[in-house]
Amino acid sequence: MLAGADPQTFAPAARAYFFDADGRPWPVGYKLKNPALAETFETIAREGPDAFYEGALAAEIAQAVATDPRAPGTLSEADLANYRAKNRIAVCVPYRGRKVCGAGPPSSGAVAVGQVLGIVEAFDLGTTTFEPEAAHLIAEAERLAYADRARYLADPDFVTVPVAGLLDKDYLATRRALIDPTRAQRKVTAGTPRTVPPSAFGRDHTKERGGTSQVSVVDAWGDAFSMTTSIEYAFGARTMVRGFLLNNQLTDFSFLPADADGRPVANRVEPGKRPRSSMDPTMVFGEDGKLDYVLGSPGGPGIIMFNLKALFALIDWRMDAAQAAALVNFGSTEDVLLLEPAPVWDPLAEKLVAKGTRFAAGT
Repeated sequence: MLAGADPQTFAPAARAYFFDADGRPWPVGYKLKNPALAETFETIAREGPDAFYEGALAAEIAQAVATDPRAPGTLSEADLANYRAKNRIAVCVPYRGRKVCGAGPPSSGAVAVGQVLGIVEAFDLGTTTFEPEAAHLIAEAERLAYADRARYLADPDFVTVPVAGLLDKDYLATRRALIDPTRAQRKVTAGTPRTVPPSAFGRDHTKERGGTSQVSVVDAWGDAFSMTTSIEYAFGARTMVRGFLLNNQLTDFSFLPADADGRPVANRVEPGKRPRSSMDPTMVFGEDGKLDYVLGSPGGPGIIMFNLKALFALIDWRMDAAQAAALVNFGSTEDVLLLEPAPVWDPLAEKLVAKGTRFAAGT
């Protein structure tokens, strides 16, 4: 990951950790130890979360940001002390007799996944992986969901996010009716869910990157845990404090506050606001209410399509967890389809191109 990286894009502490004295990445096999991070973990375990958000550690974080020689920032100790983690209500949707639950706003993951599942449930996706007809339907449904996501999903403490309207069956039926089974739409736009006037939100300008980690666990007692975590771009802000990297999640906002028509963008930057993400730690429950699957994915905005790939593999195509994880990553944003390049997928790609699908460069 560091091959070709410019050491000068790293703040001094991070540069000294990831590169040698000559600015070269440590070679393969080099044992990279991080006792500072171990000590930080021990402090938080011993003293609780206040040890992170207040006191000496918070002061060091604020100082590292303020004195960063590349671009000093304005994060303060008061900002950290005033931060509060929030419990959010999970977003759950039915799909083929199961209940699929994921993270709600400001994460866009579960809403977008729920929309796609609600749109395609009316179709037969077959019993094998990615037949061209099924792949086309999935891609077109994802395009519609990504368009809605860009327009409406943001921090619900600042924007009225129409979650119920976006997942409403009648609304999803109107979105489904836009799909032509024989031809890809040339352009998709956001719809208008109930209670939301068309002029309420501007067209989004967020430029997202991937840089995420995922952990899914079910223990011997049946307790389940799914966590998606991100510091945004690879190596975050490339600044280290006490062994850990600071994030650059600010880039998950739209830096343009309004669109060309002057309408405010839902995901615009505002003080105290949390940026929209695509994170979607997911749990799937069977008809009996018992847990069937725990899943999630890295991949930035691709998380949505990667989770959907796994859900279709597990539920529609009856794969086991290993097969679902190994299945080619596939999916579509508003404009382009992504498909892992491999000769085995060339026939599928050719048939999708024949339907008018546009592929992302390099896929």
